[in-house]
Amino acid sequence: MHAVILAGGLGTRLKPFTEIIPKPLLPIGEKSLLERQIIALKDAGFTTVHLATNYKSELVESYLGNGDKFGIVIHYSKEDKPLGSCGPISLLKDHLGPEPFLVMNGDILTNTNLGDVMKFGAKRDVALTVATKIISTPFRFGNVEVEDDFLIGVEEKPEFNFEVLAGIYVMTPEIFHDIPFNQHYGMDQLIQKMLAESKPISRYLIRDYWLDIGQVEDYSKAREEFSQVFDK
Repeated sequence: MHAVILAGGLGTRLKPFTEIIPKPLLPIGEKSLLERQIIALKDAGFTTVHLATNYKSELVESYLGNGDKFGIVIHYSKEDKPLGSCGPISLLKDHLGPEPFLVMNGDILTNTNLGDVMKFGAKRDVALTVATKIISTPFRFGNVEVEDDFLIGVEEKPEFNFEVLAGIYVMTPEIFHDIPFNQHYGMDQLIQKMLAESKPISRYLIRDYWLDIGQVEDYSKAREEFSQVFDK
């Protein structure tokens, strides 16, 4: 099985950490986030990881090598211009083979079984499966219920639930018909294009731990929660 990790982001929201270290190499415990993703893919049965790189790509490649120390094959793809969150996948068209493949963002920390995500997507008769996660966002004001000019209820600091894209996808080679080659293209653009053309997209709901560490406060949260979640 093949997996693609999108590891070329600038990590601007994580400065000053990313001024020296590229975002996917930031440490979570004793290993970098990218190492943890690669190990999780290996444990889930994946045999090859394609790293789509850009910012500080030489550091990523020198740190991880060819994958021998993980027991998995690592290939590198470097964009020569920013290609967005989906465009880098187009450069891998001739390297992924005829089977479905998994794509994940390089800033996702999760203990969900990536093999289960892959199996789910591979069984669906669609070119794209998106993983999602329900997150709760607290509202800092009390929500009131009124009738005419009378207060009839109050909910103190309610939480709102949103189902969001989790940055993990399963794709089939048919997806390359919808991704322009070597052009800046976002994952949201791909999804909107497919929906506008009535192309089905399946959804896999992640019920395990999941965190996007794209911001400083989320990175700090990941470092605090890691041992509680992953060292059980």
